[in-house]
Amino acid sequence: MAEQLSDSEILRLRALLEVEAIRQLRIDYSLGMDLRNLDKLITLFTDDALCEYGPYGSWDGSKVIYDNYKATFSGELAGPFTSLHINTNHNVEILSDNTAKGQCYLTDIVTHVKPDENPILWFALYDEQYRKEEGQWKFARTSLQFFWPERHAEPPYA
Repeated sequence: MAEQLSDSEILRLRALLEVEAIRQLRIDYSLGMDLRNLDKLITLFTDDALCEYGPYGSWDGSKVIYDNYKATFSGELAGPFTSLHINTNHNVEILSDNTAKGQCYLTDIVTHVKPDENPILWFALYDEQYRKEEGQWKFARTSLQFFWPERHAEPPYA
């Protein structure tokens, strides 16, 4: 006979399911960015989301976020997979039933350069707040801390 899970184990498993849903949100974000599927990408943000992107500025609200992504991904960067957003070391902390925070590393590379050119665009860290709306986790705030090749970081990352 299988051993029954304790109440605390069930709570831990539920928390892990929430963490995994947030990690999937991050994967969906990167794939949406890299495919340039901005209509899908914008659904991952709350209506009042804030994106703090250092040299790219602060973008407040989903309409501004959408418009700025559209402007950013033009010219050489307009096509799918002309850049790749590689995320690692995703740390998530559930704060309440509807809020969480997390950080993950970003290696941002471009694929439209010649083989003898450096494809690395940025090494950075996403510092984020998530909110669950209608059963779905979304980005409420994402603050990109840039470390290389230029440093654009705020405390405690500066």
